[in-house]
Amino acid sequence: MTILDQALVESRTLRAQHSTRTDVLDRVKALSLLPDNTHATIEITAGFYEVDVDAIESVVRRNRDELTENGLRVLRGQEYRDFASVTLTDANPRARNLTLFTRRTVLNVGQLLTGSPVAERVRRYLLDVEEIAPAELRITAIERAAISRAQLHMISAAEGLLDATWLKAKARVVLARGLGEEPEIDPADQPLYVPDYLRAKGVTAKRDLASIQSWFGRRVASLAEASGLDLPEKRTSELPNGTLRETLAWTERHRPLFDEVWTRWYAADYDPPMALMSA
Repeated sequence: MTILDQALVESRTLRAQHSTRTDVLDRVKALSLLPDNTHATIEITAGFYEVDVDAIESVVRRNRDELTENGLRVLRGQEYRDFASVTLTDANPRARNLTLFTRRTVLNVGQLLTGSPVAERVRRYLLDVEEIAPAELRITAIERAAISRAQLHMISAAEGLLDATWLKAKARVVLARGLGEEPEIDPADQPLYVPDYLRAKGVTAKRDLASIQSWFGRRVASLAEASGLDLPEKRTSELPNGTLRETLAWTERHRPLFDEVWTRWYAADYDPPMALMSA
């Protein structure tokens, strides 16, 4: 599964933005429905996505609330018997309930299901930011989409080379901006860059920033290792002199390490004395 797939699989907000695009199902393959032409069963849904029934049942167990919002229903008792007598010509006489999916529910399953090439194709259509743009914003969206596609292509090419958490967060930002929306990212996964941290601490002179940045990053890495923490993988960062280099993909989760390094080695030179702050 690609980084872009993961962005959709892991973001309920992003899935909700595409929940009505049931036309995507027909672009991928034909979806057979029950004779009422409205509902599908677990077996039909499994056949559409070319997976075992167990895979669909697992998705339902883990995401029942969301799927219910998108049309999932379980018929029991008299409601089941009435439906079965009209719609199911080969109903199991021992069955006591029936789980029904609408087209919207089937689409929602495709947003969540992993290990299915059909579900991956469904997500690929959903993530085409130009295709889903409103008509009145089409020209702007096309321009935005061209930029987004180029960025997403670079993100896909970087899989396995750069930090996966950082790439997923970056993919969500690119997708959201391509749609003209605000990205949904866990605040703890927000990138934390050494130069930005240092500037916020008052290291504004370019020469000071250039001389401190490298050692600051090394000290954070050493402190992380000494604390028994795994180091993040790499990402591409811009140095104060404008050159690019691969650096560790720190996030807001690592801010306590940054704060400790700052306090140990740099605060005395840059933080104003408490007496001056209270004056």
